[in-house]
Amino acid sequence: MDLRNIAIIAHVDHGKTTLVDELLKQSGAFRANQAVAERAMDSNDLERERGITILAKATSVEWKGTRINIVDTPGHADFGGEVERILSMVDGVVLLVDAAEGPMPQTKFVTAKALALGLRPIVVLNKVDKPDAEPDRALDECFDLFANLGADDDQLDFPHLYASGRSGWADAELDGARKDLSALFNLVVNHVPKPRQIAHQDEDFRMLATTLGSDPFVGRILTGRVESGRLKVGQTVQALSRIGQKIEQFRVTRIQAFRGLQQQDIDEAVAGDIVSLAGMAKATVADTICALAVETPLPAQPIDPPTISVTFGINDSPLAGRDGKKVQSRVIRERLMKEAESNVAIRITDTPGGEAFDVAGRGELQMGVLIENMRREGFELSISRPRVLFREEDGQTLEPVEEVTIDVDDEYSGAVIEKITGARKGEMTEMKPSGTGKTRIVALVPSRGLIGYHGEFLTDTRGTGVLNRVFHSWAPHKGPIPGRRAGVLISMENGQSVAYALWNLEERGRLFIGAQADVYQGMIIGEHSRDNDLEVNPLKGKKLTNVRASGSDEAVRLTTPITLSLEEAIAYIDDDELVEVTPNAIRLRKRYLDPHERKRMAKSA
Repeated sequence: MDLRNIAIIAHVDHGKTTLVDELLKQSGAFRANQAVAERAMDSNDLERERGITILAKATSVEWKGTRINIVDTPGHADFGGEVERILSMVDGVVLLVDAAEGPMPQTKFVTAKALALGLRPIVVLNKVDKPDAEPDRALDECFDLFANLGADDDQLDFPHLYASGRSGWADAELDGARKDLSALFNLVVNHVPKPRQIAHQDEDFRMLATTLGSDPFVGRILTGRVESGRLKVGQTVQALSRIGQKIEQFRVTRIQAFRGLQQQDIDEAVAGDIVSLAGMAKATVADTICALAVETPLPAQPIDPPTISVTFGINDSPLAGRDGKKVQSRVIRERLMKEAESNVAIRITDTPGGEAFDVAGRGELQMGVLIENMRREGFELSISRPRVLFREEDGQTLEPVEEVTIDVDDEYSGAVIEKITGARKGEMTEMKPSGTGKTRIVALVPSRGLIGYHGEFLTDTRGTGVLNRVFHSWAPHKGPIPGRRAGVLISMENGQSVAYALWNLEERGRLFIGAQADVYQGMIIGEHSRDNDLEVNPLKGKKLTNVRASGSDEAVRLTTPITLSLEEAIAYIDDDELVEVTPNAIRLRKRYLDPHERKRMAKSA
């Protein structure tokens, strides 16, 4: 059977996973009466809730005698560790672009990687049936983007289609028949080359492991593309590290290939196909699985270094252990090590004392997803403020700089530019109108300046602005950047908050808790209206007298407290504060709960 391997690249929310659903339906991968979840490729709970793709998934469809393996890639640069390796498994990419928004920064990140590997793109202009769609402008922007990213003449001569993933059609003409996706299937078969590996079927078996999974019945599972040779179940193979060291020798207990949404057991893997193997105990991502006669590993993609670091510690607050079952540092360490094994973009180091662990990764979103997964698994953690990692080169300190693309209503553009180029030390590189009444601003901003900015940005733009960021480069250190301006309200007592006390505290600032909430000494219960921290008593009830006045003893009415999401809480805290994360609660607290100890530490600092 003929074979094609393609990856689908798109910015978050441009309709990639919906399009894959339609490809599966129209190729007959589902029975007519089969119940299939919407966005079938986003299998993980968090992906469904946030509407983003976090993990790369593979699937395959058959079209007129050709098997097409489709890999759905994450759109966020934070999960870029996945993207780089996945692109080495495919021979072509389909770039999906929203006809109204045009190519966006996350698209740019993945497209740059694909063009560098020499892959020839197919551009699909999606959502052309939207009222504000401008497919011709989006197409011109794609051409400009490829040219800026250094595409060669072959890559610039790309075919394009107009499509609506939701309605299930793609056509070479904008006002074509709009029947089905056969134009896209045919273009993939005709434009994407066959895997060059097919010519190497008679050589020794070699495969580069690109993703690691696990199965409760089978154990570790490595997925990758077979570069040469054939492999049968039961055969003995070896794993070589990136530098050619032998890691282990093992018997292959299972070979699975993607057929529709399921993985099916097959007897033999052949060069060019994307398969999953089981049987190994130590081999991991970026290792070469090969026949015993092979001595040199396959070249693996280098992974971009982490840019931020967060400290994960045990939860030592007075409320520790009430919600979660997994609270010991040993259990937290095991879970983090397991994560680092399958996710090569993060690095874990022990801190002195062994109670906490530094986790370095690509961005706040990646950290937020890891913490959210852990709390759902029953972990309790205390999390520090993210710190940006610096580099020393030729006696100069370098820091990571990100390219930020902002789409905002014209009336708010002044406030956004002032925030980004002022205190946050950003440099504006482009500003142009994008649609009616909107402005697109592109700026290079140090990663330090973006920690905690998203919430402020949404406030400045009344929730209408869209901000996208992607790692740009390392640049010389830009000097100090001021942190949060406001102080916090700190509880001085342990117990349950009282409505009357909170009502009296409302004039002091905005509260994070409501009545009957568990509080403890050192816990942050609100934001102070001034720039200093203030200790308050949220348990103070009303003193009762034997005089009753009509009307003055009615129930107090509290303003709705601010609830911070996990990412907002992590970005909000200062260096002397922590976020307490449990399966049922997210609380802010001071690192040192005792006020005397806080003062002593502040003096010594």
